[in-house]
Amino acid sequence: MPFTSTMRDVPATRRRVWRRVALLVCAAIWVGTALWQTNKPLPPGLHVNSPWYPVAARDVTFIADVTSADAYGRPIVSQAIFDEVLRAVHAARRFVVLDYYLFGGSARSDDQASMDPPPGVLPRQLSAELRDALIQQRRAQPGLRVLFITDPVSELYGDRPSSDLSALQAAGVEVSVTNLRRLRDPNFVYSSLWRLSIGWWSGTGRTGSNGVEGWLPNPLLESDAPVSFRAWTRLLNFKSNHRNVLLADDGHDDLVAIVGSASPHDASAAHSNVALKVVGPAMLPLLRSELAVARLSGWQGSLEPIEAIAAAAPTAGGPAPPFGNRAKVLTEGAIRAALIERLDACARGDSVDIAMFYVADRGIVQALLAASRRGATVRLILDPNKDAYGHARAGIPNQPVASELVASSDGAIHVRWYRTHGEQFHTKLAVVYGADRLWLMVGSANLTRRNLLDYDLEANVAIDLERNSPMALQVLDYFDTLWNNRAPLGIEYTADFGFYSDPSQLHYWLYRFLEGTGASVF
Repeated sequence: MPFTSTMRDVPATRRRVWRRVALLVCAAIWVGTALWQTNKPLPPGLHVNSPWYPVAARDVTFIADVTSADAYGRPIVSQAIFDEVLRAVHAARRFVVLDYYLFGGSARSDDQASMDPPPGVLPRQLSAELRDALIQQRRAQPGLRVLFITDPVSELYGDRPSSDLSALQAAGVEVSVTNLRRLRDPNFVYSSLWRLSIGWWSGTGRTGSNGVEGWLPNPLLESDAPVSFRAWTRLLNFKSNHRNVLLADDGHDDLVAIVGSASPHDASAAHSNVALKVVGPAMLPLLRSELAVARLSGWQGSLEPIEAIAAAAPTAGGPAPPFGNRAKVLTEGAIRAALIERLDACARGDSVDIAMFYVADRGIVQALLAASRRGATVRLILDPNKDAYGHARAGIPNQPVASELVASSDGAIHVRWYRTHGEQFHTKLAVVYGADRLWLMVGSANLTRRNLLDYDLEANVAIDLERNSPMALQVLDYFDTLWNNRAPLGIEYTADFGFYSDPSQLHYWLYRFLEGTGASVF
C-alpha cells in the first residue's frame, strides 16, 4: 500500500513542479519585459543637449498667457502665444513643422455642444484657428510642406478619429501620430503586463452614429462623451509625446521656433502658459529632433528644407559671450541634467524662481533644498493640482511636495499657489540668476520623473543672458507680478502657502509611491 500510494503521488508532484516552473517562467518574462522596456535605448534623435548658439536680443521673445479673475470671479485673460503661432504660420513659405501634445475640440454630441463651457474654459477655439490657418497657408503657398505631429491622446487612443486632423490631411498636410510603443515605459508594472497581454489589441469597440460608444469616463473632459475600455488600457501606460513646438521658415532664409507649454486644445484654452520665440539656427537641433519623432512613427519625408538652412547656419558652441545672449535646445532627460547643474552651482546671492504645473522629481526636490541650504533664495509658484478638465484633484503631487520643501528648509524656501478658477496654471518656467547673468528654461516639461527621465517626449529651450537685459527684466517682472499680486485692485494671481499646504503623511507617501512606480498622470 505505501508503495502504491507513493506511485500515485508522483504525477501530482510533477504537476506541482511544472506549475511552479511555469509561474517562474511567466514571472521572469514579466520582470525581463519591465526591465527592458524601462531602460531600452531611446530611438535616434531624442535626448538632445545641443551646443550653445549665440542669439541676438531681437531674436528671442518671452510670451505669456495669463488667466486670473476679479473679485466677482469674472475671468481676466491675456493671451499671446497662439497669436504668435498663427503669425508664424502665415509667414511661412517653405515648411512648417508642428508637434503638439493636445490638438482638437470637443467630441460632444450636438445637444452637449450647446451647453455652456466648463468653468474657466474660454470659448476660443484654438484647434479650429490653427487648422484653418494651416489650410489657408497651404492654399496660398502650394509648395509649402506642413508636417503635424501629435500624441495619440488627440484621437483618444484611436477611439475618436480627429475631424481636425482629417481636414488637415485632406488639405495636403502630413500627419504623424506618435508611436508610443517605441518609448520607454514609466509605468513598468502595468505596461509590461499590457505589452504581454492586450498591447496588440487594435479593435475599436462598438461604433454608433457619434463614433465609438464607450462606457468609461472621458479623461480629458468630464462632460464629454465616454470612452472605450481599449482607450483606457492605452492611457494607463501613462506616457506621451508631450512636446508643444512650432518650427517654420520665416518667409526668408531663417528659422523661427515657438516652444512652450501650450497646446491648441479647446478645453485647455484658458490655461496659463509660457513660451519662447527664437529666430535663427539655434533651433536647428530641435527641428532635426522633431523629424526623428515623426520617423519613429513611420513618416518618410524629405530633409531638404532643413539642409538648405543648415548649410547657411553659423557654427555653434563655445563659451557664453561676455555681454551677449545664447540659446540651446534641451529635450527629455537633458532637461533635468541642465536644471540640476544650475541648481548645484547656486550659492548665497543667487536666486531661483520656478513657476510650474507639477513638481515631483526627487532629484529636483533635493537640489532645491541643497541650493537653499547654501544660501540661495528659492521661490516657487505652483498650480494647486485641484482641477483637471472638470475632474476634481486631490492636490497631488504639488501640495505634499511644497509642504516638504517648506518644512525641510525651515521656511527658507517660499511657495505661493496660483489662484485657479477651473483652469490650470500650466506654466513651465525655471529661472536661475545672480548679479550678472540670468539663465531661464521654458518648454513642455514638468519637473517630474516621467517628464525628466527619458520617458515622455519633451522639448525645452534654455537661454543665458545678461541679468539687466530687457528680456531678463521682462521675465523677472512676470514672476514678480504673479508673486506680489501687482495688478489692479481686487485681482489676486497667487495665494499664500498656507492656503493649500498639505502636511498629510498619507498624501506624501502616496505621492512618493505614484512617482516611484510611474502609476500616475504626473
